[in-house]
Amino acid sequence: MGSIALHTLPGRLARLFVVAVIGFLILPPLVVTIAAFNEKALLAFPPERLSLRWFARALTYEDFRAGFWNGLIVTLWASSIALAIGAAFAFALDRYEFRLKRTIETILLSSLIVPHFTIGLGFLIIAAQIGMARGFTVVVTAHVILVLPFVLPRIYVSLRNFDRRFEQAAETLGAPPPRVPLTVTVPLLLPGLISGWLLAAILSFNEFTASLFVTGQRTQTLPV
Repeated sequence: MGSIALHTLPGRLARLFVVAVIGFLILPPLVVTIAAFNEKALLAFPPERLSLRWFARALTYEDFRAGFWNGLIVTLWASSIALAIGAAFAFALDRYEFRLKRTIETILLSSLIVPHFTIGLGFLIIAAQIGMARGFTVVVTAHVILVLPFVLPRIYVSLRNFDRRFEQAAETLGAPPPRVPLTVTVPLLLPGLISGWLLAAILSFNEFTASLFVTGQRTQTLPV
């Protein structure tokens, strides 16, 4: 009995540790969510009375609605463009060998180590030098550069785990070359493509530092 207890004790401690970590991560947003239903202007937890007052104020606040809509526009364009570019480069990096391959990969992932305010300031300077207003084109381009390093690795990993014998089987059965990627490759890579797009969308919608430099009055996103 003593040996059984000793063997199960590490497992129980490990489960207890996981539960504690999950609780530590969930507790702050849970408290904020509950406090959002507070009727009073001063933050109090737990709320004395529950109310939807602040949700109604947010939905009727013009700047909130404009920022939310602008954020959706930027997010949809930036994540979709980043997905297309990331898929194309991931396919090229996985299937072909060419000069400067590692250099191109390093450049595509460079925004991971470059501070976001540097990228935003750089786009602001470039836009000012070429006389371009801080419209959606500048904002979307900056967001694409920021989220591309998070899309590319996910698609690349999916390609590395992809069994190319499925493509060869389709070609053997008579499928024309342009049809194989649409009917075989893309459907099998769909989980990686969807996860990459979702991650890019989340990061783009919440981006603040770079957006602060490249957005104007008409293009301000919700975080700004």
